[in-house]
Amino acid sequence: MTAVAKNFYTQEQYLALERAASCKSEYINGEIFAMAGASRAHNLISVNIAGALGGQLKGRACEAYVADMRVKVSNTGLYTYPDIVVACGDIQLEDQHHDTLLNPMVIIEVLSPSTEQYDRGEKFAHYRRLPSLQEYVLVTQEHMRVEHYLRDGERWILTEWNGADAVLNLTTIDCRLSLREIYDKVAL
Repeated sequence: MTAVAKNFYTQEQYLALERAASCKSEYINGEIFAMAGASRAHNLISVNIAGALGGQLKGRACEAYVADMRVKVSNTGLYTYPDIVVACGDIQLEDQHHDTLLNPMVIIEVLSPSTEQYDRGEKFAHYRRLPSLQEYVLVTQEHMRVEHYLRDGERWILTEWNGADAVLNLTTIDCRLSLREIYDKVAL
């Protein structure tokens, strides 16, 4: 039996390939992983959240990005694309291309069946190594449920929000998102 050889890339090689690619990929430990497309519900939820955050952040020193802003976890070497990311104050970017964020404060992931385990586990383990990250939010697609992790020193405190009348409070950026607006037009 012959083993299939894996290709390993440097961070510089990954970035050069990624910037020329027509589809997005994640990078960790020398390996590149293609990202799958998103469902209609995933897209609606992402746009709903980004729209609500964009309106609340107008005129403030915070920026919200949707899906195409790459985030680097410098401590682990992970490059990834969160569904929604917010950075405030002195926005730190990796290089002159201005396409890789180093200091997110809030990361929101819309859970998909193919990525839910990764988003809850290994990816969150990487994200927790970001000194700037204060809030991590997981949004399900199947029903109105949002899980909110808030950093408290070395601990992460989980609060779960359920139902249309619930309101997610993103304390570090002083924004509120009702589940009714997060799930607007999403067939549950």
